[in-house]
Amino acid sequence: MEKLSVKNKLHNSFKNINTVIGTCENCNEDTILVSIVSEYYRCVNCGADTKQHINGSIRYLQLTEKDKTWLRKNPYSE
Repeated sequence: MEKLSVKNKLHNSFKNINTVIGTCENCNEDTILVSIVSEYYRCVNCGADTKQHINGSIRYLQLTEKDKTWLRKNPYSE
């Protein structure tokens, strides 16, 4: 069996991470947003958690306390 290099191991580990480019409502920057669970993303710029909202266009909104509670109770939801 062929040994994987560190670079290949990292690539294989991270290739399935869902990322999008969008504007973070918290820092107002165009940034990469990394999926936490379905419809929830974290800004790589400021670390804020956002919720995807689709209504004619896609926006990423700041989480409400209700959203944060749901995320804590459902960390592995898809």
